[in-house]
Amino acid sequence: MTVYLGESDTWRHRPLHTEIVHRAHAAGLAGASVFHGVEGFGASSVVHTARLLSLSEDLPVAVVIVDTEERVRAFLPTLDELLGEDRLVVLDEVQVVRRPGGGGRPA
Repeated sequence: MTVYLGESDTWRHRPLHTEIVHRAHAAGLAGASVFHGVEGFGASSVVHTARLLSLSEDLPVAVVIVDTEERVRAFLPTLDELLGEDRLVVLDEVQVVRRPGGGGRPA
């Protein structure tokens, strides 16, 4: 699952991406990572960039969560609570070909 946000998005005065990662951890999901973008645009069609001449305070952020389909789908109600209606969430089917402690075998 990938959740697309802006860097300035918050939940109760805390960065929204931080809240998502902590809730994913508390839910026992296998992993979550936050990736900060250097440039991008979304529904607003406003391009946000980290270039020196046009510093942005709302760079793109992607939160990637990995687990089984069932566990990721079970986490969706938590995201609904945090995100509201105007955020993009993408579910992708993936095949794990290597995992830590897995001896290189698919999961």
